[in-house]
Amino acid sequence: MNKGLVLKITGGNYTIKDLETNDIIMAKASGKLRYVRVASDKIITVSPKAGDIVNYENNYILSVNERKNSLRRPDCANIDQVVLIFSCKEPDFSFNLLDNFILHIEKEKINIKIVITKIDLLSKNELDDLKNKLSYYEKIGYNVYYTSSKVNNGIDVLKPLFENKISVLSGQTGAGKSSLLNAIDPNYKQETNEISRALGRGKHTTRTTELLEYDNGYIADTPGFSSLDFLDFEIDDLKEGFIDFYKLSSGCRYSDCNHINEPDCNVKNNLDNILKSRYENYLKFYDEIKKNKKY
Repeated sequence: MNKGLVLKITGGNYTIKDLETNDIIMAKASGKLRYVRVASDKIITVSPKAGDIVNYENNYILSVNERKNSLRRPDCANIDQVVLIFSCKEPDFSFNLLDNFILHIEKEKINIKIVITKIDLLSKNELDDLKNKLSYYEKIGYNVYYTSSKVNNGIDVLKPLFENKISVLSGQTGAGKSSLLNAIDPNYKQETNEISRALGRGKHTTRTTELLEYDNGYIADTPGFSSLDFLDFEIDDLKEGFIDFYKLSSGCRYSDCNHINEPDCNVKNNLDNILKSRYENYLKFYDEIKKNKKY
């Protein structure tokens, strides 16, 4: 039995790197791995993902090793960090989408970095305003970086982040993930497209998740998204995923405080110190999860 790392999935074909010989192997999944199994009320996907360590033989994947973490969107596993790529313009920056992505990644307890692209498209005042608001995320523990692939601004600061790690580039559709990859290493030659001005959003230039070797690690380029759902979320996932609220919750009167209408809520008592959009997004996500779960 051979062991390999799944680098890419295209249709039913898997590109695997053998962990002993470093050979690149094309394989298919055995029959038992080509379906979705339902256990109680949860859907368990047994099909291999990019980032999985798998056991294979005769160009067939026979089993998937235990994962340390797994994401559904983007669909990959065993990740050391997620680097969220958001543009400040074309398309416009969205705090709602940022908080949505952060919440989904925090659910899996994966480290998060935030990269803001296309800063050359903003005036100094516009950029200063955005940096002022995003300083809140730095205050609660997320590193934020500002770049422009077009003028190669801030790219060198990012390169050391990827050393010896499996990193996922994810985030907003049209934010320039592939352009950023090309700026980090021109050898990638990722397909890029200009923003569709008529639609006000990016075209899906990345259609599959692929692990690309970089500095003793891997960078995964993934499809961009315009929205994420909360179908597999509970209210507790929301409360823990907003790490700033979770820290404040120890001061709430009730241990199960939802930070909505409860008396003596320490989160609500500190709203002056919380970014306004952050709490507004919390309320929107709460309503959506509650609607899905029919609490």
